[in-house]
Amino acid sequence: MDEKENPFDMDSPSFDADRYLEKLLKECSLKQIMDTEAAVVKDTQTLHSDMQTLVYENYNKFISATDTIRKMKDDFKQMETDVNLLMNKMQSITTFSEQITGTLQGTRSQLCRLSEKHSLLKRLQFLSTLPAKLKALIEEQNYAQAVQDYLHAQKVFAQYGRQPSFDGIKRDCDAIMEELKERLRLDFQSAGNTAQSLTEIGELLLQLDEKTSDLASEMLRCASKRLHEQIVMLQDQTERDMLEFVDMGIDGFLNDLALVVTSYFDMFVAKHYEQERDDFQENALNALNGFLNENIDKYLTLVQDRVESDIGYGDTQVMLRALDRLHRRLQAMRNICRGLQVQRNTLDIIIGAAHQLCDAHGKNLKDHFADSLSAVRLSLVSAKSDVNLSELISNLYVAMVEKIKGVLQDLMIFLRTDWSFNIKAENKGALCVEGIRENLLIGFLRHISKVMSGFADVSSSSPPNLLLVLSKTCLELEQQGVHMLITLVDDLYEIDSENSATLTHETEICAEMRETAQSLLDSYVRLQGTNISQMLRKSVETRDWLNCLEPRSVRAVMKRVVEELGSIETVLASLYESAGNTGFRTTASSDSSRKTYFSNFNASKPQYRSNWSNYTPSQLESSYVSNIHRLFSERVDIFTSVEFTKASIVMGIIKIGLKTLLECVRLRTFSKFGLQQIQVDAHYLQMNLWRFVSDENLVNFLLDEILGSAVHRCLESVLMEPNAVEIICERG
Repeated sequence: MDEKENPFDMDSPSFDADRYLEKLLKECSLKQIMDTEAAVVKDTQTLHSDMQTLVYENYNKFISATDTIRKMKDDFKQMETDVNLLMNKMQSITTFSEQITGTLQGTRSQLCRLSEKHSLLKRLQFLSTLPAKLKALIEEQNYAQAVQDYLHAQKVFAQYGRQPSFDGIKRDCDAIMEELKERLRLDFQSAGNTAQSLTEIGELLLQLDEKTSDLASEMLRCASKRLHEQIVMLQDQTERDMLEFVDMGIDGFLNDLALVVTSYFDMFVAKHYEQERDDFQENALNALNGFLNENIDKYLTLVQDRVESDIGYGDTQVMLRALDRLHRRLQAMRNICRGLQVQRNTLDIIIGAAHQLCDAHGKNLKDHFADSLSAVRLSLVSAKSDVNLSELISNLYVAMVEKIKGVLQDLMIFLRTDWSFNIKAENKGALCVEGIRENLLIGFLRHISKVMSGFADVSSSSPPNLLLVLSKTCLELEQQGVHMLITLVDDLYEIDSENSATLTHETEICAEMRETAQSLLDSYVRLQGTNISQMLRKSVETRDWLNCLEPRSVRAVMKRVVEELGSIETVLASLYESAGNTGFRTTASSDSSRKTYFSNFNASKPQYRSNWSNYTPSQLESSYVSNIHRLFSERVDIFTSVEFTKASIVMGIIKIGLKTLLECVRLRTFSKFGLQQIQVDAHYLQMNLWRFVSDENLVNFLLDEILGSAVHRCLESVLMEPNAVEIICERG
């Protein structure tokens, strides 16, 4: 059964109350019937309440609608009156219009004929006065108006040109315009024309039916002459700064070039000419493209030459401001020149300027470094008293580092964000930025290493303290300077050197710096050792050892050697810390106060006394004892690299001096007293040299070798009593 026809549904239109009640009494209990009654009562009350609410809410709206309808009735009555009045007036106007039309109907056609005759007479009057007017306009050089009037008259000539009177006027006008065309051609070819005048004359010649292809070629040729004159004029502006120079080029050359290009494009490329070949527009575009790139290349070459001449002399910021303006102007020209390709841009010039400025800064750094070295050398040579080497090293190191920092900061101007260009966006620019790191910084650090290495050559006549200063400076660079500078350039220029396979790592430069420092320090040791050796060699070679008197004192040269070593040790103490404690040693080893002896070493280097005075002359003459010493001794390397400590450096100098003394003793022949003098000298050195070294066993070994060689070269090998040697050394 359809729900809409259900008689038991209260919401249905076919609801039957009696049947519903009868069904309810049959099927439901008393309680269900009472519940149903309560529900029905409740729903009835709710519905009644909702209806009252709806009536109350819409009561005001009903009242307002009633008022509105009443007001509309009044307004329509007034409007109906106005419309009736307007209708009456329109009827009156229509009546008057019909009367006027009837009155003027006879003269209307006559007025039209008179108006046409008046217009014709005006055209005829214009034609009759046209030759004189054209001449007057040409004399006033008002060529544009003359061409406009002539072209306007052509329409009249086309309609009445067959009349004899008009034919004469037409011939006169044509002759005048031929003269004007000839004058325009001469003006077009004149070298003094500006780009604006070339454009205006070209447009007039086109209106006068000049051949398009010839005019296009002539326009580019004449414009090239004019632009070349401006290039020549710009070449003479050497007294102006870079900003004024570029502004002149923009306001003159580039503006004229842009005007010629846009005018040529509009006249010959954008328009189609029926009388020309089909490929005329394409050929014209190619010719314009070549003309544009040729002239831009000339101008940018001139700008590049000016930039190269200003690098290192002018203000870099002013130069970049000028190039920024030029870059913006060329970008605007690219947007204007539709369909044209400008091959060259200012970015190449800017990158080239950055390269050139890097080279200039690199040369300045090298010159500054050379001046700093000269100043250090002059300070060492001309100083009347002891020079503070630490201060010299600090000044040299700080001057180099600060100079490099200043250069790196100066070059940052190329990467300013307010420029219209970004050199890092181009591959060449990125290589340029890496070139600042590699060619400028790394190159200069390697230059420092190379120049300082030159002072370490044997042929160099450098003062010993200069070698020491340079070695310590290289060591400072290796320990902190190289890392600081490379980190600075990587941070400033955002270079990822750690992940690059082509960039130099700082460990390479540090290794080179340390190698140079080592080479300079070894040269210092050799030079100081050579100075000590010269004193000892001369003292041995100039003495007659066969006719010596019995020794009563230590020779002066030995005292001088000890004093010289003391001076060297003092200098080194201000620069290097010894391995362990700094300064002089204040205590000797347990065997350092012994009498003169040979020390024999095994792998653990134990010390023991081997007193030569206990042997008989026959035993001393034998080589057996000497061979035993050599058998159990270690080989001593004299010219080995020293460490960067005071004790190692002094030990290297002492080894060279004692080795020289040993070789000189081996070449001489000694008497008994000569041998005893060597014994005294050796013991004196043993008493004083221990304080300079960390391993006195090596010194003792060399001294034993010296005394042993003297024993072998002695004719009467008798050593002095140890107590006597001790007394002489303490007294001397």
